[in-house]
Amino acid sequence: MAPPAWLLEGLKPTTAPVPWAAAARAGVALSVPLAVGFALDEPEYGALASMGALSGVIGDTADAYRMRVLNIAVPQVFGAVGVALGTLVYGHGWVAVAVLTLIALVSGMISSIGTVASVSGLLLLLNAVVGAGLPMPQPWWIAPLLLSAGGLFVLALTLLGWPLRGRRPERAAVAATYRALADALEAAGGPGDLYDERRRRVTGELDRAYDLILGRRARVHGRSPSLVRMLAQLNVVIPLVEAAPAAHLRGRPLPPEIPAAVRGLATAVEEGSTSAPVLDLPEARTPAERAVDAALRHAATIVHLPEADPYNVDDRLGRPAALKVRARRAVRDMMMSEASWRYGLRLALCIGLAQSLVSVVELERSYWIALTVTFVLKPDFGSVFSRALLRALGTAIGLVVAAAVLAEVPRGWWDVPVMVVLGALIPVFSAKGYAFQTAAITPVILLLSDLLNHQGFDLIRPRLLDSLIGCAITLIAGYLLWPESWHTRIGDRLAETVDDAARYVERAFAPAADDAARAAARTARLQARRRLYRDLSGVRSEFQRALTEPPPTGTRAAAWWPLVVAVERIVDASTAARVRVNHGAPPPAPEEVASVARQLRELAGRVRSSTVPVRVEGGPEGDGSGVLAPVHQELAAARAITQPER
Repeated sequence: MAPPAWLLEGLKPTTAPVPWAAAARAGVALSVPLAVGFALDEPEYGALASMGALSGVIGDTADAYRMRVLNIAVPQVFGAVGVALGTLVYGHGWVAVAVLTLIALVSGMISSIGTVASVSGLLLLLNAVVGAGLPMPQPWWIAPLLLSAGGLFVLALTLLGWPLRGRRPERAAVAATYRALADALEAAGGPGDLYDERRRRVTGELDRAYDLILGRRARVHGRSPSLVRMLAQLNVVIPLVEAAPAAHLRGRPLPPEIPAAVRGLATAVEEGSTSAPVLDLPEARTPAERAVDAALRHAATIVHLPEADPYNVDDRLGRPAALKVRARRAVRDMMMSEASWRYGLRLALCIGLAQSLVSVVELERSYWIALTVTFVLKPDFGSVFSRALLRALGTAIGLVVAAAVLAEVPRGWWDVPVMVVLGALIPVFSAKGYAFQTAAITPVILLLSDLLNHQGFDLIRPRLLDSLIGCAITLIAGYLLWPESWHTRIGDRLAETVDDAARYVERAFAPAADDAARAAARTARLQARRRLYRDLSGVRSEFQRALTEPPPTGTRAAAWWPLVVAVERIVDASTAARVRVNHGAPPPAPEEVASVARQLRELAGRVRSSTVPVRVEGGPEGDGSGVLAPVHQELAAARAITQPER
C-alpha cells in the first residue's frame, strides 16, 4: 500500500542551503506594504501591494543583478496589463470567459520563449484571473499601480546589495565551476558512478556560469575588461574539463596536488588575485597526464592575468546577437513553433473550462480554480500529473496553517508580524520542491484575500474545493486528453543527441591542412562539444521529469535511463580520445572514425524505432588497442541496451 515511486520522487525534498538573504527580503517585502496600508487605514491597498510583492519574490530566481532586474521588472509590466484587463471584464460573465481564454493562449505561447517570458506569461494570466474574480478598487488603474508598486519594492530591496556585491555572482559562478572540476578530478580513476555524478555537476556549473557572463556581456556596449577577464578564466577551464575524462579512463587516481591546485585557482578567481602562481605538480608521463598538466598550467597563467586580451577571447557558445535581433527571433520562433501553439491551446482550453464552470455553477471564491490551473499547467515546473497531485497535497498542508492563523490571530496589525514569518518561509520552502512551495504560498494568499473579502475562516473550505476542481480540470483537459501525455516517444530527443555525437566524432578527428585550419577546427570542435554536453544535460533533465510521470511514460523513462548514462560515457570517451591525440597518442585511422560515426547513427536509429529497450548481445567493433578503444567499448554497451522492434 506504499505510494508509487514516481509520486515519492516528487515529494522528496531537494537538498539546498537556507537562503537567509532571500528569506529576510521576502519577509520585509510582504509585510511592509501591509503596515503602510494599516497606517493609512487602507488595508485593501496594502493587501494588493503585498500581492505584487509576492509575485516579485517568486520571480527573483536569478543570480546576477542585471538578470534579477529583468526577472522582476519585466513581469510586473505584464502583470499590470493582466490585472487591468481582468478588472475591465469583472462581472461580465461570458465576455470574461472569452477574454481570459484568449489571455491564456497568449500567456502559454510567450512562456515558451525563455525564463523571463515564462514568468511574464504566468503573471499576465494570474493577475488577469485575480482581476476578473475579485472586486478591485476604482478607478481601474489603482490595482495595476498597487501591484506594480509591490513588485518594484521587491526589486528595490534586491538592488540594495548591488553596490556591495557588484560582479560577485559572476565571479562566484566561475569559481564554482573550478571547484566542481576539482571534485571531478579528485574522483577520476575511481568508481565510475561517483565520477559521472561529479562530471555532470561540472557541466551544470559551466552552463550556469556561461549563461550569467554571456547574458551580461550581451547588454554591455563594447568590451568590459572585467567581463573579458571572467570570460577568459571560464574559457581556460575547458581544456581541463576535456582532460578529465582522459584522466578517468586511465584507471588510476590523480595525485592530490592536482585537485588542490584547481581549488587554489577557484579561490584566486573569487578573490580577483593577480599574484604570480606557484604550482608544484608531479611529473607527467602519459598523454592523459600531459593533458592535465598542460591545461592546469595554462589555466593558472590566465587566471592570474590582471587583464586578458580582449581580441583573443571567444565565447565558446558563439557570440550572442543583439537584444533586438534575439527578440525578433524569439517572436518568430514562438509563432512558428508547434510546441508553443500546443501548450497555449492546452492552457487556453483549461482556463476556458474553468471560467465556463464558474459562469454556470455558483462557487465561492471561484477564481481559485483558474489560478490552480495556471500554476499546475506551468510548463517548466515539472510533470503535469504529479504536479497536480503535489499541488493538492501542498494546498491541504497550507490550509492547515492558514486555518490556525485565521482562527487564532485577530485581523489588523497582528497580520504584519505573521506576514513577516510566512513571507520568509516562501524562499526557504520553494527551494525544497513544488509541494513545499505550494504549502508556503497558500496561507500568504489566503491572508491577503481575507483582507480584500473579510470572510475569515470561511475561506478555508472554498479554497480547498476550488483547488481540487482546478487540479481535476488540469488532469483531464490538460493531461489525459492529449496524446503526447501517454504516447510521447521520450527517446526521440536522446536519438537526436546521439546523432550530434556522431557529428562531433567526425569533427573531432577530421584532418586539417594547415595551422589556420587547425585553429578553426579546434574552435568549432569546442563549440560543438559544449553544445553536446548542454544537450545531454537537457536530456537528463527531461528524463528525470518523465520519471515522475505515472505509467507508461515513467516506466519507459526508467527503461531508457541506462542508455542516457551510456551516451554520456560515449561522449566522455570521445573527448578523452581527442585529448590523448593532442598530447602524443597516435590518431585513429579515418576508416575507424567513420566506423564509430556509423555505429552511433545506427544506435540513434535503434532508439527511434524502439518503444521499450531490449537487451541484445554484442561485442565492440575495432581492434581494441587504438585511441578509440574506450569509445568502441562504450558503444558496445550502449548498443546492447536496445534493438529495433520486430
